[in-house]
Formats: sequence, C-alpha cells, structure tokens
Amino acid sequence: MYFTRFFIHKKVTGCSKCRMRRRWCPGSLVHLLRWMLLRLCPRRRGCQLPLWMLKIQAYLKLLLHSLYYNSLTDSNVVFDSLFEPLLWTVDYLTRSFGLVFVWMVVVLTSSILLVAYVVLLPNALRTYPTAWLVWHLCYGHWNLVMIVFHYYKAVKTAPGHPPAEKNDIPFVSVCKKCVIPKPARAHHCGICNRCILKMDHHCRILSHVQCVNSHSGTRVVFILSVFHSAWLNNCVGHLNHRYFFSFCVFMTLGCIYCSLSGRIRFLAAYNALETDYATPAPPYSLKEKIMDKGIIYMWVLTSTVAVVLGILTTWHALLISRGETSIERHTNSKEKSRMKKMGQVYKNPFNYGKLHNWKVFLGVEKRSHWVTRVLLPSAHLPFGDGLTWDSYPIKKEPILV
Repeated sequence: MYFTRFFIHKKVTGCSKCRMRRRWCPGSLVHLLRWMLLRLCPRRRGCQLPLWMLKIQAYLKLLLHSLYYNSLTDSNVVFDSLFEPLLWTVDYLTRSFGLVFVWMVVVLTSSILLVAYVVLLPNALRTYPTAWLVWHLCYGHWNLVMIVFHYYKAVKTAPGHPPAEKNDIPFVSVCKKCVIPKPARAHHCGICNRCILKMDHHCRILSHVQCVNSHSGTRVVFILSVFHSAWLNNCVGHLNHRYFFSFCVFMTLGCIYCSLSGRIRFLAAYNALETDYATPAPPYSLKEKIMDKGIIYMWVLTSTVAVVLGILTTWHALLISRGETSIERHTNSKEKSRMKKMGQVYKNPFNYGKLHNWKVFLGVEKRSHWVTRVLLPSAHLPFGDGLTWDSYPIKKEPILV
C-alpha cells in the first residue's frame, strides 16, 4: 500500500491527469516492476535471476521440451500431432453415427426401389415389348440381388485380425498400440482400435485425413482425396475387401441403369412440372404430380451417386490392378521416392501382374469361377490367411479369360 501511494503522489509517476484523479496509470506499473527488478538484482550489469528461480526455469524448460521433442521428430510427426484433434473428432463421429449412415443407405436405396416398382414398372408393363421387358426384369433383379448380398456381407463380415496370442507367424513390426506382432500389409485402425489384416480403409465420412503406421514404424499421415463414405460402419480388410468392391461396382451399375432407364420419364416429368403456359395448363392431378416428383428425385439421386461412386470404384480398380490397397498406395509412393534418390528402383512385392492380381482378389482359380464367384453371389474366402504372403499364391499357368 505504501508503494502504491508513493508512486501516485510522486511526480515521477504517471501523468498529471492520473495524479489529479488519484488513479493508477500504466506508467506507475512500469516503474514498480523496474524497482522490483533492481531490488532482485543489485548489480545492473550482468543481471541474473536468483539461483532458485534459475533452477525452476531450467526445470520448466526441460519439462516443456519433453512434451514435444524426440530424436525421431520430423515433419510427419509434427503433421500427425497437428491433425490429431481432427482425427479424434472423426473417429468419435464415426463410432457414434456409424449405424445411422448404414440406415441412411438402406432408406435411400429402398426409396429408389419404391419409385422403380410403383412408377417405372407399371409404365414398362404397358409400353415395352415382351423381349425388352423380360431383359429389364432379369437384369434389374439380378443387379438388385448382387447389391443386397455384397452390402450385407461387407457390413457383417469381419475384416480379419492378427492373432493376439504368441505364435511363430513372421511379422514385420510390432504395433505400438496393440503391442502385438504385426504381419505384412496389416495396419492399426484407430476406430476399431485393433490391427486389421491387409487393411484398405475404414469407411468414414467423405474425404478425410487418415493416419496409419508404416512397416518401418514411422507415423505416415496422408489425405484421402477419394469419396469414402460411412456406408459399412466396418473396416475393409482381407476378408471383406472383395465384398466392398463388388458392392461399389454393382451399385454403380444399378445407378447407371436407373438413370438411363428413367431418362425419358424424367424429361417428361420435368416438362410437366413447368408452370409457364401461354394457353391454359393441361389437367394435372395430385397423384401425377407426386409420381413425377418421384421420378425427378430418383433420376437426380441415381445420376449423382453413379458419378461419385463410379470415380471411387475406378480408383479401387486401379489399385487392385497394381496389387495395392489404399494405404499401400501412399506408402509405396513414399518408398519409390526414397529409393529413387538412392538410384534404385522399388518394386511392389505384392504385385503379381494385372491378371493375377485380379484372380487373387476375386478368388478365381478356374474359368468357371468368373461366373460362379464373380457374376453370381458367392461367399468364398479369399486366397491365403492374410498373415503370410507368397510370391505366387496361385497357379503360374495362365487361366483363359
């Protein structure tokens, strides 16, 4: 209190207005801090803090460095740390709303089927020739069966996990979170909170940032630029990768089919909803208006999904042709760049050639399997157990296609 009054009353403090109003001014605080510093440091030259304060400062500095410093720290670790809150948020939303998105897929697909059976099918029965009608009925229902079967299997089939107990299976690293041996092509999923065999991705919401562990143990962060939507509420791995890709293929074909089949009806419905008439408008009942709006809804939805899902399906088809997963695409690109700087050429050890890659992925062992295992619903298991990978997991003799 004495120092406060001293700095208020003396001329060396504050301005005249502050002295007249007997208020504290910023200048008084500066002089008070300067006085305290001089008291703590009698010698103005070579001023140092007391030893006990230097010890506390050194300890706090060491503590701060221990929170972020590491001999292995690089740009990937820094980038990973910055995006960690975003990853937690995405993981939480995916866990919480996974079933909601699955039901959204079911509801939207059911709505398209409702429009097709209530509006398009009666019109086809009245106007289409018999042969053309039989083709539409056979193809449409075959496509529907393939969509439902592969979607159900993709959702309900576990992707495959490495054994938690001790075993003699060769591994490439130890998972830092599961603390178990991790086989080749296996990665840890932050949402499932366990390692996945031949992990491709975990179906999440739209484009997202994903973080995985590479075989070298270094955290690799990348951004998936493709449309990965939360359709499955499940990881895509060794045991259900084929179901996921087949679902994407047949859903894309189904959307294209509905878009092309309903194009003429869509144009007619769009013109019917036009309200600018030079003459009196033709009679237009409420039932006809609802049916026309249903046609427009179906055409817009199926056309949009066909484009977006077609891009995703094409991307996965290219990865399968190269013998890669979505994760391996980025890790292999990084490895290619690293070996190129060393004057070497990187070769993917899991690339058996385009034809053999597709046969391994689809489980084709003989010619008839292209029909029974690809064009018809089939619950056969993929080649291998996902724990070990051979150079040629199937016959070397080429299979006629």
